[in-house]
Amino acid sequence: MSVTIIIVFGLLALINPTPLDKINNTLSDTAFVFHKPKPADKRIIIVDIDEKSLKSLGQWPWSRNKIAKILTNLTKAGAAVIGLDIVFAEKDNSSPINIAKQANIPINTLDDYDKILADTLTKTPVITGFIFDLEHKNTNTAPNSNALYIQRGKDEQNWLLEAKGVTPNIPIIQNNALASGSFNTIPDDDGVVRRVPLLFSYDDSIYPSLSFEMIRSLLGSKRVDILYDENGISNIKVADLTIPSDRHGRLYVNYHGGAKTYRYISAVDIYNSNFNQKDIQNNIIIIGTSAVGLLDLRSTPFSNAYPGVEVHANVIDNIINQDFIQVPSDNIARTLTLIAISVISTALIIMFTSPVVSFFLSIGFLALLETFLYQTLFKEHILLNFAYPILATLSTIFILSFVKIYKEYKQKELISAKFAKKVSPQVAAQLMKNSKDIFTTSQEEITIFFSDIRNFTTISESFENPEKLINYLNTYMSPMSEIIIEKEGTIDKYIGDAIMAYWNAPLRVQNHADKALSAAIDQINHLKKLNQTLQKNAYPPIDIGIGIHTGLAIVGEMGSQGRSDYTVIGDSINLGSRIEGLCKTYGAKILISGKSKALLQNEYRIREVDLVQVKGKNQAVMIYEVLGYGRFEGKEKELHKLYLYAKRLYSEARFEESYKLFAQINKQYPHKLYALYMQRCKDYQNKKIKDFDGIHRFTTK
Repeated sequence: MSVTIIIVFGLLALINPTPLDKINNTLSDTAFVFHKPKPADKRIIIVDIDEKSLKSLGQWPWSRNKIAKILTNLTKAGAAVIGLDIVFAEKDNSSPINIAKQANIPINTLDDYDKILADTLTKTPVITGFIFDLEHKNTNTAPNSNALYIQRGKDEQNWLLEAKGVTPNIPIIQNNALASGSFNTIPDDDGVVRRVPLLFSYDDSIYPSLSFEMIRSLLGSKRVDILYDENGISNIKVADLTIPSDRHGRLYVNYHGGAKTYRYISAVDIYNSNFNQKDIQNNIIIIGTSAVGLLDLRSTPFSNAYPGVEVHANVIDNIINQDFIQVPSDNIARTLTLIAISVISTALIIMFTSPVVSFFLSIGFLALLETFLYQTLFKEHILLNFAYPILATLSTIFILSFVKIYKEYKQKELISAKFAKKVSPQVAAQLMKNSKDIFTTSQEEITIFFSDIRNFTTISESFENPEKLINYLNTYMSPMSEIIIEKEGTIDKYIGDAIMAYWNAPLRVQNHADKALSAAIDQINHLKKLNQTLQKNAYPPIDIGIGIHTGLAIVGEMGSQGRSDYTVIGDSINLGSRIEGLCKTYGAKILISGKSKALLQNEYRIREVDLVQVKGKNQAVMIYEVLGYGRFEGKEKELHKLYLYAKRLYSEARFEESYKLFAQINKQYPHKLYALYMQRCKDYQNKKIKDFDGIHRFTTK
């Protein structure tokens, strides 16, 4: 049992499904919240486009001459480097020169705010920002990089995050900036920003993030080394600084606290020169916004409304102070080792101590494990996986503590309870003898069967007495269920007036597609006799539609703890249900899929109906109508040949010829199917369809 737990959690660690990854992130986030971080570096200052600034200088975006004045004042105060968490992707339409152009006014002496900002950039240590698009491709050109990126030990795979498009600054601004960097902060699947990319790949070139480029420019280094190991990127070097990253070149941010941990100065105070020069001199400045209305708020382990600009501040702080949280490249190997140690230790405790003692010792070991993970994170600065060792330990405690209860559980009684009404007594007896793996979930090829009473709502409304309606329904359900069981089928459930059944589970059934189809034909034949009896007793007759499909499905015991059932789930089940629903559309009693037809061994009167793409499916499937056993003979054979020819004309988009032939058939043998194709032929002729593929796409269930 312990080995199984180790294997299961080991495989989960390798796959790392999203729900468990979210649990791990939540646990590590909690550790950050309870940890007292180091004070933020006082050399990092955020110039904030806050509510106060917006109220004073007007709504965003401001005219570029205002930005230029802020940058000039910061430079005069001695800022070491200034990062713009802003992109100027379009011209400043508030410039007098642009307004004049629109009004056809002479522009010789008018200000161009974009040029003012561009001229300012040539005199200031500003790193402009831009945005990479990781999903949508465009043809924009990324800003030129001032650094030489050298990749050491790289294999053929591109480990850096690859951008598909970019939103740069307008050329006049971009070309006059000292350097540029992307200010993308990419959250994890749960929306929390834990890792920030330091470098990106775009058009076979490497580009820096805003925070990384600010540090590189501050250090005056023209060279960046990207070091790889067998797991991807291991670290990034610039000047004398070595930055450990994950395999994709992302830094795990060691946050120094919640929002407003760093020193904020209102942008309007910089604009009005209403600040202490000592707060700026030789310091690292990032210009961004905390205003709620400008939507630059992020979710972090500390807060769900954390200014994005402060994420960059934390990254810079981590790098210049070498205060990292490192996710080791061999993190999976360490996680697997922890899982094995945790499970084996817990198993030994439970095996060799009494239940009470083992409970307290196991809880103590769990606390010890959590302490180890916490200390490794904040003392060694190594982030190990929290979720899998802890969940593996809890699973071991639970499973092994109750293993005797599970062993005492009476398997045969369980099988009897589950399958007594689903299968025949003979099959139930076989299940009793081979009960070991009956409830193990597996993927099997099954033939799924759905039947449904037509217009049952109208029928039920005609019964004033509910008891009579139930008796009426049972009169139908009983023989239909017996036919399924006689054909070795398993009844899954009754859904109102519908029956869901399947073949080839829980036990293997030879020729399961034939047996499912023969059950359907026998039901249709029996229904003729049943309707005679119903009409004699003044009950409305019953008409049904049956859909059959063969495919892979997940088979096993499913549900919640204490309330579960042996059933089947999967895409094949949904398709079988859709096929049954199409019986109404095509006026058919029995419809089967092409996969079921391909497995049939016996002879049946089958005709091709349509190539359809049902709602929720991307691939088209051919469906067939089954008219009964045997072969087409006599007039029916001739009719079938004529129908196939009309169908072929339709598939070849020869709609006029097809219409005439279907009309001829429908005149002699009126049927909903023929009328349907006649209408389609008319519609397609009127619409003049090009590239006709013969697929009819259903947009509703």
